[in-house]
Amino acid sequence: MCGICGVVGVDSAGTGADVVARMLREMRHRGPDDEGILADGSVCLGMRRLSIIDVEGGHQPLFNEDRTVAVVFNGEIYNFRQLRQTLKSRGHSFRTATDTEVIVHAYEEWGDDCIRHLEGMFAFAVAETAKRNHRRPRKLLLARDRLGIKPLYYALVDDTLVFASEVRSLLASGVIEPRLSPAALRSYLLFGSVIEPMTLVDRLYSLPPGHRISLYPNSRELAAHPEPYWEFAAAAKRPVLATTKFDRTSAAESLRSLLTASVDSHLVADVPVGVFLSSGIDSTALVALAAQQQSSVHTVTVVFPEQEFDEREIAKATAQRFATDHQELELSGDDMLARLDEAIAAFDQPSMDGINTYFVSWAARQAGLKVALSGLGGDELFGGYSTFRTAPRAGSAADIARRVPKDLRSLLATGAETVSKRFTGSNARQKIAALWRDPDFFPHPYFYTRLLFTPKQATALLNRDADVVLAPWQETLARITAQSETLDDFNAVSALECQCYMANTLLRDTDSMSMAHSLEVRVPFLDAALVEFVSRLPGSLKVNNGTPKSLLVDAMGDLLPAEVVAQRKRTFTLPWEHWLRGQLKEEVAAELHTIAPPLSEFLDADTVKQVWNDFLLGRTSWSRVWSLFVLSKWCRLNLTDTALQPVSLAASGRTSLRAPVGGHFPN
Repeated sequence: MCGICGVVGVDSAGTGADVVARMLREMRHRGPDDEGILADGSVCLGMRRLSIIDVEGGHQPLFNEDRTVAVVFNGEIYNFRQLRQTLKSRGHSFRTATDTEVIVHAYEEWGDDCIRHLEGMFAFAVAETAKRNHRRPRKLLLARDRLGIKPLYYALVDDTLVFASEVRSLLASGVIEPRLSPAALRSYLLFGSVIEPMTLVDRLYSLPPGHRISLYPNSRELAAHPEPYWEFAAAAKRPVLATTKFDRTSAAESLRSLLTASVDSHLVADVPVGVFLSSGIDSTALVALAAQQQSSVHTVTVVFPEQEFDEREIAKATAQRFATDHQELELSGDDMLARLDEAIAAFDQPSMDGINTYFVSWAARQAGLKVALSGLGGDELFGGYSTFRTAPRAGSAADIARRVPKDLRSLLATGAETVSKRFTGSNARQKIAALWRDPDFFPHPYFYTRLLFTPKQATALLNRDADVVLAPWQETLARITAQSETLDDFNAVSALECQCYMANTLLRDTDSMSMAHSLEVRVPFLDAALVEFVSRLPGSLKVNNGTPKSLLVDAMGDLLPAEVVAQRKRTFTLPWEHWLRGQLKEEVAAELHTIAPPLSEFLDADTVKQVWNDFLLGRTSWSRVWSLFVLSKWCRLNLTDTALQPVSLAASGRTSLRAPVGGHFPN
């Protein structure tokens, strides 16, 4: 696990090294154990390393035998031992025992298609060095794993490309103008996080999950064309096995085998590994399987004084049943207030979520862990969210709404919004009203179920129109919806959850918040083979008499404690409602009454204050005021006048930003 960065197209190796050094300083937390830089003509790569496998021998950049190919790598390749043997049989020689080295040899063997052989979570850059004497142009390959577990961001400045594991590192490079993207801001208001491929920084982009970019540093004009090598819906449409018809029993048996293999591979490390343990099915399943693989598994649980949010009793019983080395961290409102600034500063992009991961990651590091397993992905694959029920209902409501005249729909929606705000404070009813007003605002009814603010409310918050043209995030929603159209209702929601909420909120927050503590979080439920198997099963096999995540329960058999299966579904949510009315009230109110300067240009101050007042009156949820608070704090920290200003890279001295050929930059 590391942080990586690089610059391509600079006028000298010295200039590139300076840029990379600035980016590396900003992400030291991602890799406190080691640092490496390769300055090779117009290409400069850098990395910070958190040593997990082959602690002594895994220094990066890492090269092939004749140093004609180099790699900087963030993540873990779980099938590296098998790949190592395959590559050795084809004549490749290895100098280390690290998983990183398989990437350079795989690139030598298979070129860009090396990505298809890698199983794990990863973002990497493979560079052909100046020593490589091929007739074809020198090349650099950027790639990100299939589900987007590890991040990779990039931007083009004139004919220079910069990339890094974090947005903040790119801002620290001194070549990116710290300017807010109004189009990305709208997506944040709608969903509580910025939708890929955009970031909140104008013209700074995320490489989408399952995509790669091939660059030619010595070409006359540098161009970046992200292209997919794996797509969720396409993988889900292939048959499980051409010759096998799966019933529920055989599906559960195969799933159990895949889960066991995934947990086994995710436990491989040369440092201590633990598990984030809640009272839920997903984390309990991981603990049960991990306990079969190794003795004295470490488990960590965050608990609260507020009993309705506390999961300690069931988690403690699970820890005792599987004889884990268990640790609890109790978090109160006073604790949150004392550490609020450092937790907010850990966000690489603003999010309405993520603080919970910040504190459970801190607890894991306090327990001496460098690696922790998370149950993230279980809800998305096995139907743990209410969206698996509400999205099909929303679809039916949208079908009815389309048959009602527009003026009548608008009148009825306005009435429903008024009643909801005055008497119930229900965000759910406001979402239904939004769907009724405009059933085609989003390409799929699912997106209405995941709204933070409705489109009408987001427009009221914005004091200018941010969607003059179709924004890249809207293109993403349209693309993943089109790809899921032939899937059944269950699998369509699963595909959208994995590519929207999970990718843009959960995985992004998990990466930044865990790495703030130099902790590697692994997600066994997102093993590619497991995801592809589960997604190819018909939705009917994953639903059984209302039992939450019934296929996973069947697969785990008697390993899951009865009290874990029988309990009401609960999410790992902090007691924000209590804290925002108590210990955090004064600070949140002060921030929302004086929005950060970069943000105040786009948000209407009076509407923001009204959201806060509505919360105090019980007319809206805590998530809305919290999301605005985090947004303003993040902008204050990262986009104010104190941020680094752009410096010149090209010999011409130009610093204007230009979109990549075929890329998407908002106006």
